Amino acid sequence: MKEQNIKSLLRSYESKRDRANYEREKRKARIRRELPDYQAVEDRANELNLQLARLALGKSNPARIQAIRSKLENLQQQKAILLTENNYPLNYLDLQYECDKCKDTGYTDGKPCTCLKQALINHSYAMSNLSHVLEKENFSTFNIELFSNETFEGHKETPRQNMFYNLSVAESFVSNFNRNNDENLLLYGGTGQGKTFLCNAIAKALLDQSKVVLYQTAFSMLDTIRTIKFSRGDKQAIQEDYRLLFDSDLLIIDDLGTEVASAFSNAEIFNIINTRLIKGNKTILSTNLSPSQLETVYKDRIVSRIFHAYTPLVFFGPDLRWE
Repeated sequence: MKEQNIKSLLRSYESKRDRANYEREKRKARIRRELPDYQAVEDRANELNLQLARLALGKSNPARIQAIRSKLENLQQQKAILLTENNYPLNYLDLQYECDKCKDTGYTDGKPCTCLKQALINHSYAMSNLSHVLEKENFSTFNIELFSNETFEGHKETPRQNMFYNLSVAESFVSNFNRNNDENLLLYGGTGQGKTFLCNAIAKALLDQSKVVLYQTAFSMLDTIRTIKFSRGDKQAIQEDYRLLFDSDLLIIDDLGTEVASAFSNAEIFNIINTRLIKGNKTILSTNLSPSQLETVYKDRIVSRIFHAYTPLVFFGPDLRWE
C-alpha cells in the first residue's frame, strides 16, 4: 500500500517541477520585455559559457579559462545589480520549489525527504475518514481517570483496571504492527465505554507512521459494497474506498451488528474478513454485541474466523457519554 501511495505522490512531485519550470519561463519572458539590458548581459554570458565548454573539450588553456570565468563573474554581478535596481529579488529567475531541501523530487541523498513523509501522512489521513476526530481522540488525550474504580455488575476487575489492560493491548498492537503476527482485535461491550475512542487512538498512532488506515461503520461499508456491485451510475468516487476494504494496512469496522442482517451482508462481511486474513492485513472490529449475540447474528463461518483470529477485548462499566 505504501509503495502505491509513494508512486502516486511522486507523480504529483513531477507536476510540481513542471509547474516551477513553467513559472520561471514566465518570469524570464517578463524580464526580456521589461529589462532589455538584462537580456543583453544574459546573451553575453551564454556566449562565454559556450566558449568555456569548447575550451574544456580542447587543449587546456588555463589562462584563457580563467579570463572567461572572471568575465562571467563580472556579468553575474551586472545581472544582480540590474535586478535589484528594478525592484526584483536576486532569486527572481531561479526555480522556485515548494521544498528547497529536495527541490520537489521527494528525496534527499537517496532518502525520503521530510516533505514526502508528511505528504504520505496527510494522504493516509485523507483516506482514513478520521481526520476530523483524531486531534481529540488519541493516546495522548486518553484519560484513564474517567473509568470507574468501583466493581461493576459482577466483574472481578473494575472498569478502570480492565481499561488499563485494554490500553496496554492497544499500545502493543501499534508497537508490533509491522511484525507478521496475524494480530487482529475484537472490541465488544456496551455503548459509551471507550471502544471507538481506543480505535481512533490506534488509528492516529499508525497514520502518523504513514500506514494506510480505513475507518468504516458496518453500515457505510456495506453501502459502499452495494453501490459497487449493483449501481449502474458512476462508481469512480468510491472505487478507492472499496479497494481499501481489502488492501489497507488496517481496516477498522465500527458498530458491527448495526447493519441489516441478510445473506448478502453476511457473505460480504465474511469475504472482507477472510480476504484480509489471507493477505495478512490487520483488522479491528468494534461491536456492542456480546460474543453470544454475535453467534446469533452471523453465520458460523464468520464467528469462527473472528473467535480464532482476533484478540477479544471486553469493555464494561457506566456509559461514559452520560458521565
